[in-house]
Parts: sequence; C-alpha cells; structure tokens
Amino acid sequence: MKRQALLCSLALAAGTLSATVATAADLTDVGYVDQADIANLPAFVSANRQLASYKSQLDSQYNAQVRHAGTDADKQRITMQFQQQLNDKQQEIVGPLYQRLQLAIAAVSTTRNMSIVVDKRIVIYGGQDITRDVETIFSGPSAISPPAASPPPSEIGFVDQNVLDGLPKVQSANSEMSQFETTQRQLYASKLALAHSQSEKQQVLSDYTKSISDKQNQLLTPLVDQTRSATESVARKRNLLLIVDRADVIYGGTDITSDVQNALAK
Repeated sequence: MKRQALLCSLALAAGTLSATVATAADLTDVGYVDQADIANLPAFVSANRQLASYKSQLDSQYNAQVRHAGTDADKQRITMQFQQQLNDKQQEIVGPLYQRLQLAIAAVSTTRNMSIVVDKRIVIYGGQDITRDVETIFSGPSAISPPAASPPPSEIGFVDQNVLDGLPKVQSANSEMSQFETTQRQLYASKLALAHSQSEKQQVLSDYTKSISDKQNQLLTPLVDQTRSATESVARKRNLLLIVDRADVIYGGTDITSDVQNALAK
C-alpha cells in the first residue's frame, strides 16, 4: 500500500513541478504555510510535551499488561486499547489547537483572497508566505470566527491518494506484491545461506533486488501510468493548472479525487 502511494505520488509530483515553474508568476492567489515553524509555537510545544509525558506513562502500563498477556489475541486487544487511549488524549490536547489553527489560516486566506494554501515544503517558487500572519492571529487572545464564505474557485486541484489506494485493483496489486516479496525473501535467504564467498552473496542480493524491481514494474508501474493519465485528463477537462497531493493542501483547492477515482475504476 505504501509503495503504491509513493509511486503514484511521485507520478503526480513530476507533473506538478514542471507546471509550477511555468505558471508560478500567475498564481497570486496561492498561499503557503510553514507548518514546521508553526509547530515551534509555544502552544504546540507545550501540547506536545504534555502528550509525550502522557505517552511515557501509558507505555509503562502497556508494557506491564502485555507481559502478562496470555495469547496473541490478548496482546492485540491490549495494543488497540492503549492506542485508542493515546489517540483520545492527542485529540483532547492537540485537537483544539489544530481547530484554532485552521480558523486562523481561513481568516488570513479570506483577507488575502487565497483560493488555496499548501505546505511550504512543496513550494519551489512563487506563492505568498502567510505563515507570520497566521501565527499572529493564532497566538492572539481573541476568538477566531469562521469565514463567512468558502474559498474562491482554485485553478489548483488535489487528489487524495489514500482514497485511490482503496480501489480494488490497487489493493489487489499491493497484496500480490506483498505475497511475492515474502516468497522471494524466503527463497533468496536460502540461497544466501548457501553462498560461500562475498561475491556470491553480492550476486544473490543483486538477483533478489532485480526480481523485486521486475515485479514492481509488472504490477505497479501500469497503475502509476494509469493514475497519471487519469489525473492529467481530469485536470485538462477542469481547466486546472496543476495537481498536488491532498496531504499537502491546508486550505481550499479543487478536489478531483472522485473524478480520478471514477476514471481509474473503468
């Protein structure tokens, strides 16, 4: 699953970069936020310290219970229970901060007439940095009102890779790839054990790498090509300048996930 997501993301990124250079000067309604800088705000630093302290206590309790678990099923149940406790605590501590942050981003975006805000790490050139404005509003004492209107239509679209990974043919390909890798590891582990010299071992490892690469090209590369083709087709029909991954979009943008999903399902 992760491999396919990575490959498809790379396919999308290749098209994104070339379009970015050509159109960056025209994208005045595109903003970006340095989320790494925002993470260093006192409120987030304090929240993460609280969460780390809670996790440390939880880990001690978890390890004690797991040691006394009688079966694998018990261990899995305990793991799920403690993971849910950690998730709940994270939502309690950090959730309100993220909600306020989203409102601050929306407020600045409305003022600046932004149609989309993305993560700074994907920006090579162009766009407007709204990080400081967002931090000022976020750190202020006043409540932040939700925007009165939705962001204006954006010429930048996005695709939710997690949704595409849920398509039956993607899941099937990933499952087959995973099974193939398991079989090949066992096969080449036996060959490696029989190798006597360093050169023989290197040859075994080289053969293993090639077998995995060949299988990836057979199973996954066609899906990457299909995803790229479907995304490009939808983007042209919707008159979009470029497409990014949903994970990089913070606010606004045009969601074409369902269109791409429908195209791939045919």
